[in-house]
Amino acid sequence: MLWQKFIKFISLYEDNFKIALASVKTNKLRTVLTVLIIAFGIMSLVGILTAISAIENSLKGQFANMGSNTFKITSQTFSTHRMRRRGEARIGEPVSYKDIRRFERFYNFPSYQSRVFTATSTATVKHNSKKTNPNITVWGVEGDYLQTSGNNIKTGRFFSQTELTKGRNVAIIGSKLKQKLFGNQTAIGSFIKIGDIRYKIVGIFAEKGSSMIDKTDNMVVIPLIAARNNFYRTDISYQILIQPYNIEFMDAAKNNAIIAMRKAKRLKPKEKNNFDIVKSDNLIRNLMKNIAVITTSTTIIGLITLLGAAIGLMNIMLVSVSERTREIGIRKAVGATPKIIRQQFLFESVFIGQLGGVLGIILGILAGNIVTLIVGTDFVIPWLWILLGVVLTFIVGILSGLTPAAKAAKLDPIIALHYE
Repeated sequence: MLWQKFIKFISLYEDNFKIALASVKTNKLRTVLTVLIIAFGIMSLVGILTAISAIENSLKGQFANMGSNTFKITSQTFSTHRMRRRGEARIGEPVSYKDIRRFERFYNFPSYQSRVFTATSTATVKHNSKKTNPNITVWGVEGDYLQTSGNNIKTGRFFSQTELTKGRNVAIIGSKLKQKLFGNQTAIGSFIKIGDIRYKIVGIFAEKGSSMIDKTDNMVVIPLIAARNNFYRTDISYQILIQPYNIEFMDAAKNNAIIAMRKAKRLKPKEKNNFDIVKSDNLIRNLMKNIAVITTSTTIIGLITLLGAAIGLMNIMLVSVSERTREIGIRKAVGATPKIIRQQFLFESVFIGQLGGVLGIILGILAGNIVTLIVGTDFVIPWLWILLGVVLTFIVGILSGLTPAAKAAKLDPIIALHYE
C-alpha cells in the first residue's frame, strides 16, 4: 500500500515536470529571455567572485615567493613630515645610509641581513641595438640578498665581496629581461647599458612568473654602492631585510631589530618609532581583509542583480498564467487539484531558474578566469560559488513562482473555461 502511494507520488511529479517542460518548449522566446536575465545575474556574481579568488591566489603565491620568514625595516609609509616636537619622533623620515650603517653595528642577532633600495623604476636597459621600455626597476643591494629576498640564481653567480665593497658596475638581471635583450644567446659576461653606464652581467635570476608585486623577472640588481654612485639622490630611503637563522626566534629577532634601529636613529626613550617593521604575512593579512570587503560588496551587488532577475521571472510567469487561463480551467475540470496546478507552475519557474543558473555559472567561470590569464595563476573552479549559484537560482525560482502558482491555483474552473 505504501509502495503504491510512493509510485503515485512520483508519477504525479513526473507528469507535472513534463507539463512544465512542454510549456517551456512552447514559449521558446520568452524562456530564452528569462534564462538570459537570470544567467547575467549569476554570471556577474560568480564571475566577480572567481576573479577575486584568482587575485587572492596570485597574491598568496607572490608573498610566499617573497619569503614568509623575512621581515624588513623601512621608513614609515603614508606619513607626512612634521616639525619635531618635544617627546615626538620625526615622523616620515627616510631610513638613511647612515642609519643602515649604524644598524649594522648595533644589531647582532643571529640572522641573514641585506640592505636594499630602489635606484629607479623607470630605467631603459640597452644591449647593442635592442632596448626595453622605460619601466625596468633597478635595485641596489648588498649583504645576504639571496637569502632574504627569496630569489635564486639560475645561471652565473651573485656579487663577490670585492664587487660589493668597491661598488663595481656589475649586474644580475631577470629571466624575462634576459630573453628580451639576448634571446637564446648567453648573457653572462656580456654588457648592458643603463643611461650612460655599462654593467657587466654576472648572473641571471631564476624565473618567478608574472606578478603584480614581485618584478624579479623584469628587473636589474646591482651592488648598493654602485647604485648610490650612479643613481644618487637626496630622498633615498633604504630597506633592511632580515631573516633569523631559526624561524622560531622571529619575535626575538624583530624586538632586537627595533632596539637596534632606535639606537641607529638616536631616538630618545619617549620618542615613538619613526620606522616600520613589515612582515610579508602581515601585508597579505591586510590585503586579504581588503579583498574580503570587496568580496562582500560585489556579493551584495550580485544579489541585487539577482533580485531584478527574480522580479523579471515573476512577471513572465504571471503573464504565462494569464495566457494559459483556459488550459488551467480544463485541467481543473478533469480533476486537477489546486495543489497540482501550483506544483506545475513552481516546477516551470524552478526549471527556468536552473537553466539560467547553469548558463550563468559557466559564463561566470569563463569571465572570472580571464583574470587568471592576466595575473598568471592556475585556472580557478570556484566550487563554493558554483554551489551558491545553484542554491540562489533555486531560491529565485521558488520565490518567483510562488505568486503566479498561487494565482493559477485559485482560479475558478468555470470562469477559467469561459476565458477567451
